[in-house]
Amino acid sequence: MSVSQSSQTMEHQLFFDVIRERRSVRSYDPEIKISREELIETLRQATMAPSAANLQPWRFLVIDSPELKQKLLPIAFNQQQVVEASAVIVVLGDLENIGMAEKIYSQAVDAGFMPADTAKSMVERYTGMYSSMPEEAVRQKVYTDGGLVSMQLMLVARAKGYDTVPMAGYDKQKLMEVFRLSERYVPIMLIAIGKAAKPGHPTVRLAVDDVAFFNEMPKE
Repeated sequence: MSVSQSSQTMEHQLFFDVIRERRSVRSYDPEIKISREELIETLRQATMAPSAANLQPWRFLVIDSPELKQKLLPIAFNQQQVVEASAVIVVLGDLENIGMAEKIYSQAVDAGFMPADTAKSMVERYTGMYSSMPEEAVRQKVYTDGGLVSMQLMLVARAKGYDTVPMAGYDKQKLMEVFRLSERYVPIMLIAIGKAAKPGHPTVRLAVDDVAFFNEMPKE
């Protein structure tokens, strides 16, 4: 095996280790504070996730203020990771994300990824498509893309030595009210991020034979 092949194999192994070591951690060391710079870099890596038409509808409200985490605590049904973790990231979907299309595709042109006329055509196409799309269809897109970026965020955090837990148990309406979120934003989930005080519980997974079927689904 060549040096380059050996290095690639090691990188693959490290990636698989990250996947295996990720746990949903609910007990955090409150003394560990992740810097803004580290949080920003984590989000930057997370936003490499794919999205429909590359419209990147995810938005993040990062709550690292102790006072605001205390405000969030009852909204999240008093789950202690909210105040113990270094930060809680509110993952949101922007229902008006089509408004960023021109900026996104202009940057693609500047980067040399596509010609200007192609970018203009795509902006016009997607703007027309989204303007006639039912709101529920737009919501479905932002939920899908929000899930993709959330999983990537948690894996990036684990690769950096941090721990996370995705949280669906919270009062969405109260979250919107207390943090003055516009109706254009759809809450996807909360993600607590920090350093584990206790490891997450190991869990079992169904065998692939139980969940994957080739070419046709089994008869019920």
